[in-house]
Amino acid sequence: MDELTIRQLHEKLKNKEFSAQEIVESFLKNIEQKDANLHAFITPTGELALAQAKKVDEKIARGEEISLLAGVPCAVKDSILVESVRCTVGSKILENYIAPYDATVVRKLRDEGAVFVGKTNLDEFNMGASTENSAFGVTKNPYDLTRVAGGSSGGSAASVAANEALVALGADTGGSIRLPAAFCGVVGLKPTYGTVSRHGLIAMASSLDQIGPIAKTAEDAEAVFEAICGRDAFDATSLAYQYESLYDFDVKNLRIGVAKEFFGEGLMPKIAELVKAAIKKLETAGATVREISLPHAKYALAAYYIINTSEVSANLARFDGIRYGKSASRGQNLLDVYLQSRGKYLGAEVKRRIMLGTYALSAGYYDAYYLKAQKVRTLLQQDFAAAFADVDVIMGPPSPFLPFKIGERTEDPLTMYLVDLYTVPVNLVGLPALSLPVGYTQELPVGLQIIGKPLQENLLFAVAKDLEKLA
Repeated sequence: MDELTIRQLHEKLKNKEFSAQEIVESFLKNIEQKDANLHAFITPTGELALAQAKKVDEKIARGEEISLLAGVPCAVKDSILVESVRCTVGSKILENYIAPYDATVVRKLRDEGAVFVGKTNLDEFNMGASTENSAFGVTKNPYDLTRVAGGSSGGSAASVAANEALVALGADTGGSIRLPAAFCGVVGLKPTYGTVSRHGLIAMASSLDQIGPIAKTAEDAEAVFEAICGRDAFDATSLAYQYESLYDFDVKNLRIGVAKEFFGEGLMPKIAELVKAAIKKLETAGATVREISLPHAKYALAAYYIINTSEVSANLARFDGIRYGKSASRGQNLLDVYLQSRGKYLGAEVKRRIMLGTYALSAGYYDAYYLKAQKVRTLLQQDFAAAFADVDVIMGPPSPFLPFKIGERTEDPLTMYLVDLYTVPVNLVGLPALSLPVGYTQELPVGLQIIGKPLQENLLFAVAKDLEKLA
């Protein structure tokens, strides 16, 4: 039952081969049996899931039509609000915070009849690439429990890979959907900035954050994306976007760009081999492949971490023990409360980024750091625009290496930041990108990153579906 695709599950539900409650019970059993070791979830929501499944069964019993996502077990990253459910963002400062409303994406999935099985683990406030920064423990990789699941949406990717959820929602600020999807052997989409509402997502870096789907297949991820995208009055950055699947796609018309900057020093040879083999399959099927250059990509990581930390310093100011979050002490004055609350309940990586961002924005340093980083962002946009004049998609690896051992990189933040090397350019320029599993080495999954033009998620899904058939 837990190996079914969304469409297969939908047909069996309509034919009454099993009930939505039976589906949910199967996935909840998987969570109960596996998650003590895996730790993909912070807050399982079994009672909510069973109540939602009961409503789906009642609709079927009345002979009513159900949507494609009705009864589908869905996990939700614990930075996205689900009404009346705890939302921690992986931080002790919000350990007891109960969401007062649904995020727009959650409301849309709820309206479709999707079933929420739990809130998934993540790096604290989405800050990390391994889920090791969570205040509630590390999420382990389903393929090897001694290794990381990636981050920051590690719990969401691991839950899907381990059959604890059929699909999941993640959030991608610099690779936080694509990296864990690659590490856990599932499909993950970072949509075009603005296509999915951020209302109800606890913000990290507002010009970079984007909610997206994680699933086992491209078609399943597409179904979730279609349900959650579109204009939202609560998010001024959201776009009036109507998704349409690409049914007349012909791989013979596809022009693939391979960025030479994505295949340089530091890339594991076996990953390069598997990624190039996947691209070769498309070329053999009739696609045109050409090498391209993104000359400013080498500056993307540095620019990203200045912009990211600057926005973090602003967005996290509200978590002070007064407006939001646990309060460590009443203190002698407000400043005492702020300092003690943030000092006690925020983790090391969160504090590090707040300090870096505050410094980058401070008087005398704004022009030297933040303004310069924004100029690099513009140059990178120009690089991608020039490349997309000649190609339809750009392909490369989402990560230069395999899932690493738990604890292997925690002592040196800079080596951890290098994990984001191939993913952050996409967030800086707001493009859509998809990670798709294309093979294994050392019994660990390897992903392919497909980057598209703005609002061309349908082409990314079409290419991914073709690649799945060629596998």
